[in-house]
Amino acid sequence: MSAYNRGTELDLSWISKIQVNHPAVLRRAEQIQARRTVKKEWQAAWLLKAVTFIDLTTLSGDDTSSNIQRLCYKAKYPIREDLLKALNMHDKGITTAAVCVYPARVCDAVKALKAAGCNIPVASVATGFPAGQTHLKTRLEEIRLAVEDGATEIDVVINRSLVLTGQWEALYDEIRQFRKACGEAHLKTILATGELGSLTNVYKASMIAMMAGSDFIKTSTGKETVNATFPVAIVMLRAIRDFFWKTGNKIGFKPAGGIRSAKDSLAWLSLVKEELGDEWLKPELFRIGASTLLSDIERQIYHHVTGRYAAYHDLPMS
Repeated sequence: MSAYNRGTELDLSWISKIQVNHPAVLRRAEQIQARRTVKKEWQAAWLLKAVTFIDLTTLSGDDTSSNIQRLCYKAKYPIREDLLKALNMHDKGITTAAVCVYPARVCDAVKALKAAGCNIPVASVATGFPAGQTHLKTRLEEIRLAVEDGATEIDVVINRSLVLTGQWEALYDEIRQFRKACGEAHLKTILATGELGSLTNVYKASMIAMMAGSDFIKTSTGKETVNATFPVAIVMLRAIRDFFWKTGNKIGFKPAGGIRSAKDSLAWLSLVKEELGDEWLKPELFRIGASTLLSDIERQIYHHVTGRYAAYHDLPMS
């Protein structure tokens, strides 16, 4: 991943002027959902590209070192090798973009990836994930410990109450402290958009997060009632575009939560391509947070190669 975002000064005059045109956003979202997807060879190519954007994730209370090891193996070998050979893609080094785990499992992930002989980044959630309702001192320490254990990307959650009560300066200051605690690790800021109340708040929170030094803005924890949706994504992507036009800094985007099918992943790739352009379609600027998506992508690749759908036992667990 490229050099991290050092942030800018807080510009509250910019924040105060923001107003989102809700009906226009919904119309744009409907266009994306109604569009026909690509087919055959084009679809296979786009699905393999989608694999390289996945932050392969496990965030369960019953995570153990053995299933972290399995996750890391799947991150290195996301698609069965015989399927890649059939597509002449076996020597292209296709892996997922990262693995994402709880802070206590970072050591397990680092160890497993080292044993597998690959340098896939380890991302850790932090700052009282998923609610963000712990003391600031505790949240900052959680970041530092994850970085010490070898995490090179930190997915932090914001304190939603600061957005809902319009405390933009406090939100900026908090994320600045997260940025400092990350050191050289990259900062991905989860906005938990389903709990922010309005699309205008989503835009403002996106802008504050970028001003404060976030390398990525991320839709959701995956634990909210409403996770990644197209209306929210459109607002966040346009905030990223506006920030780029104003500062020259490219900030990444990560939808997460509820993205389970290969067809879903293609729609997300199309949206990013149309809103931000091809230069954002690389792992340094686009990620998909998912735990089950990879299984469906591999199933669709299997169908493309063999002409039939895989039985459950045909594909290794992810």
